[in-house]
Amino acid sequence: MAVSRREVATPDGTMEVFLQGPADGAPAPVVIMIPDAYGVRDTVLEMAGRLAAAGYLTAVPNIFHRSGPATTGHLEINFADPAQRARLGEVVGKATPAAVMADLGALLDVLASDPAAEAGPVGVIGYCIGGRMAFTAATAFGERVAAAASIHGGGLATEDPSSPYLAADGIRAEVYVAAARDDAHHTAADHARLLAALDEAKVDYTAEVLPALHGFAMVDFPVYDESAARRHWEMSLALFARTLRPAG
Repeated sequence: MAVSRREVATPDGTMEVFLQGPADGAPAPVVIMIPDAYGVRDTVLEMAGRLAAAGYLTAVPNIFHRSGPATTGHLEINFADPAQRARLGEVVGKATPAAVMADLGALLDVLASDPAAEAGPVGVIGYCIGGRMAFTAATAFGERVAAAASIHGGGLATEDPSSPYLAADGIRAEVYVAAARDDAHHTAADHARLLAALDEAKVDYTAEVLPALHGFAMVDFPVYDESAARRHWEMSLALFARTLRPAG
């Protein structure tokens, strides 16, 4: 799939967005894909291409633009590299939930007037920190997000008073949560809190803990798990088909 690059004005500067659409060029439902802390790169754009091939206009925003432009291309991932870990801390620290929601609000406004985008609510999918942001987007943009998938997302339901599960009553979307086992970023206690909040808010959701480690969906991560990745694709594509293509 051909990738086009667009610049979106946000309250904190210009954010790059990478767009891919169906091969026929017809207007398509929108899915926003929010990457993990390593940001936009070949792996993420290839994943977005899979959604485009399934019939969606897929937008990958550089939510880490406050730390610099997107580093597209191939990236060697090494969790033990001190320089990489320091960089992750920097970019995540600047990409606060409030800042990213402002980014996504600006992106939604731009996409609403894009002739390649079908009118109506969008889908959102995110990985790791992007998983938290996808869930948060469902709470923040209740009428504009029809589906949200959080894949090995961290910080969804912690004891932090800013944790997004506390705003679950703002969700109007159908939600899919694919958690990882033994995940310090989303513990068993966090998962229980999340389910209780979603139940109380009467959210339509599916949540599961897959037998794989945090980061399982990213093919360039050393913890990539093919079976768990395949499961998240099956569930996410079915979610978007139900919510964004209900007549299909």
